[in-house]
Amino acid sequence: MSTTPSRADALLDFWFADKQAKRWFAKSAAFDEQIRARFGAEVQAAAEGRLDAWADTPRGWLALLILLDQFPRNLYRDDPRAWAQDVSAQRLALSGIAEGFDRQLPPLQRGFAYMPLEHAENEGLQQRSVALFEALYAEVTPAERPRFRSSLNYARRHREVIARFGRFPHRNAVLGRPSTEEELHYLAQPGAGF
Repeated sequence: MSTTPSRADALLDFWFADKQAKRWFAKSAAFDEQIRARFGAEVQAAAEGRLDAWADTPRGWLALLILLDQFPRNLYRDDPRAWAQDVSAQRLALSGIAEGFDRQLPPLQRGFAYMPLEHAENEGLQQRSVALFEALYAEVTPAERPRFRSSLNYARRHREVIARFGRFPHRNAVLGRPSTEEELHYLAQPGAGF
């Protein structure tokens, strides 16, 4: 029977420490550097496929998803590498969900297992993301609902952007994609992008 690698456990302990939640989606050079110093080697190893065995357990699978999906967004802000592993993360998320790995994680951790689908520039994966976040929201206790309502609302907003544009316009400049007039109008609105 496989066990979760100790570095995967260390990553999850770091990411889900109580003090971290407020830092997850805020832009912070200090936090990004902390991730780079502690887990930069693992981000590279995951991108090269050298940590695929982590996906043998639910916790290892989640840690690998965070290395492929979340940490690149911290380490490579305003750089195409921020999204370079998205397709790999989406495939990994779908395979683990099919195995039922997500159902073996606490609710807060499950949300990070679904984020690769939320980050997809693909309408079908967006639909799947929203359905998973809706099911998660329905399962949590009333006391937990405000936090999970926010996650569900973000998933829905991501889906709306993909339904409207077929891609995330806020990535265009970094990826060298020309923006349409409609996308430029959208990007000029307060709160546009993620």
